[in-house]
Amino acid sequence: MTSNILPAAPSSVLYPDGQPCMGRFAGQVEAIDWSGLSAPYARSALWRYFHHKRWQYIALSTQELFCGIAIVDIGWTNTAFAYAFDRRQRKQVAAYSQDGLPGLTARIGDSLLGASRFRRFGQWIDFRPRSPTSGQGFRLGLRCGDFGIDAEIDAPAAAPFLLAIGPIAEGAVHATQKSPGMAMRGEVRVGGGRYDLSGGVASLDYSNGLLARETAWRWASAHSLTLGFNLQAGYFGDQENALWLDGRLIALGNARFDYDASDPLALWHIHTDDGLLDLQFQPEGIRRENKNLLIAASRYVQPIGSFSGWVKPTHDAAPHMVERLVGVTEDHYSRW
Repeated sequence: MTSNILPAAPSSVLYPDGQPCMGRFAGQVEAIDWSGLSAPYARSALWRYFHHKRWQYIALSTQELFCGIAIVDIGWTNTAFAYAFDRRQRKQVAAYSQDGLPGLTARIGDSLLGASRFRRFGQWIDFRPRSPTSGQGFRLGLRCGDFGIDAEIDAPAAAPFLLAIGPIAEGAVHATQKSPGMAMRGEVRVGGGRYDLSGGVASLDYSNGLLARETAWRWASAHSLTLGFNLQAGYFGDQENALWLDGRLIALGNARFDYDASDPLALWHIHTDDGLLDLQFQPEGIRRENKNLLIAASRYVQPIGSFSGWVKPTHDAAPHMVERLVGVTEDHYSRW
């Protein structure tokens, strides 16, 4: 049987001849830089300006709270959002969303090892590693009115990060780095209330690519400290589909999302065609955002909830049961 354990990450996303190092890998790179791409992936500086998209997403989950935080730079503009969802009350208790000014309000690092920040009108989000070298964990700060976050995120004890690099139809090439579940501590403040993050789990999603004008995907992600997964169906195929289980990082096949797009709060069924994952997702609440800026548009729903079902590392392994693992699904379309 062919192993689905991933090879170690390369030192660069490009070979010396300018060709991208396509594939799925275990580990990280210090920087994702597409300026040295060679044919057929090379593009003009003007084309790259309008098609280079980067984002940093951070998820924080406890039994009481789920937070999603994102900084997005699409070249000619940028944006950021953050929300806090109280799982016991089943409602969003804090939200921030702000468009920025190109080159002024947002900065996305060249990888997870770089700092990412957004600042406008005195409100800000700042995410950075504790030190410039890997293995030291991360720090997140947010000040948006009466919504505040201070979180310290520990580097994973055993499981590696995922690095995926692949071609993009009507674009050029894309890379993404996903983390396993990581221990965290700190607090989220909403108005006069406070949520303790101790004992919770954080996960990271960093993406950097030369994408098509229109991009769509379905996505699912959830993590504990010993089990987690990342699934995507859409513009990146199965490139970033992976399972973290007891310190191992395992490649997964194509993901299938069965759900009612007109009722995303109904039950979802998600499975992979390699037979290694089969889950039901029960939404508890949802974040939605629709934007139409004439030259650009986005439609976005991100239900928050829990996954139950099973996963396994190989076809002949016994199923590992998943019970109420906190995470999100997403249905996203962008014209950017």
